[in-house]
Amino acid sequence: MTALAAVLGIFLLAILLWDAYETILLPRRLPGDIRVSRLVLRSLWKIWTTLARRIGAGNQRELFLSFYAQLSLIALFGVWAAGLILGFALLHWSIGSHLAAPGGLAGIAADLYMSGTTFFTLGLGDVVPMTQIARVLTVLEAGIGFSFLALVIAYVPVLYQFFSRREARITMLDQWAGSPPAAGLILKRAFESGNPSGELDRLFRDWELTAAEILESHLSYPTLAFFRSQHDNQSWLASLCAVLDTTALAGAWVKGIDPFQARLTFAICRHTLVDVSQVFRLRPRDEGNPVCESERIARLRAWLEAAGIPMEQGPEADARFRDLRGLYAPYLVALSGYLLMPLPEWLPPEKARYNWRTTATSLSVHDGSN
Repeated sequence: MTALAAVLGIFLLAILLWDAYETILLPRRLPGDIRVSRLVLRSLWKIWTTLARRIGAGNQRELFLSFYAQLSLIALFGVWAAGLILGFALLHWSIGSHLAAPGGLAGIAADLYMSGTTFFTLGLGDVVPMTQIARVLTVLEAGIGFSFLALVIAYVPVLYQFFSRREARITMLDQWAGSPPAAGLILKRAFESGNPSGELDRLFRDWELTAAEILESHLSYPTLAFFRSQHDNQSWLASLCAVLDTTALAGAWVKGIDPFQARLTFAICRHTLVDVSQVFRLRPRDEGNPVCESERIARLRAWLEAAGIPMEQGPEADARFRDLRGLYAPYLVALSGYLLMPLPEWLPPEKARYNWRTTATSLSVHDGSN
């Protein structure tokens, strides 16, 4: 029995320490199927999304979903700490619980108390190890506990640094595309500038870098994908969708612009979508009824023509646009369904909202011509 406890304790320590190392320190994906962090976060997300769907779409759902990322991290840290404390307690118990404890405290209860106070470096001194091996275990656990708490403290600021950088790019897209962002409005803004090719190239270069940063950070720290944006009508997925739609339109339809930068931005944005969806093991999903998509394409073309944007005509141009969308839209749909982040339309609503034009006292909306 004591040998089994020792094996179980060592197994718990090895699994949890390796999992914490992979999650916090190792900046790359690993193909392992069994990970404590993945099991905890996915299980909590299933519960959270089940509750969120009962709330219904809207601000209240977004508010509820915004709590998940932070609370799930607290839960994960708690699972790690509890498991490590239990692992060391089992090791103390397996060697005979050589502890001097106050009256009434003995056996596994004393081992758990000793392990907990040591792990959190409380140093109360009411339970004391009495043998050499018990002292070694106590010192080892104190070192691991101190290091673990230091890593956790350092881990959270790193997440928020990546989050803040991502949100700054999303906020800057608001004046271009509205909120939620619309690819048609981005093109309209570019042609209103009088230098559409130059303005689009600048925007696409910015989002080439942004997509690369999202790719690197969200692969290293997948929890970032669950962090919601500051405004309920924005998200990193919706912004990436709008930029991808714009690059697809620029490459398939729009005349008078150099599509080179659009192709580069399209490539890195699609790469980001595919790799992030693979982190969560999502299968690409079809958009839906192709007849509805044809109607949406017809409305988009009519709207862009009315805005004075020169475009390629004919079924070949529409086929190019469909082919490009087919390369990324299934991954957008899969991530949207999993993360509960709505995807934007190609066109702005009749009264497009701009977050930069709202105030605390007047949440007015404005049309897309302003």
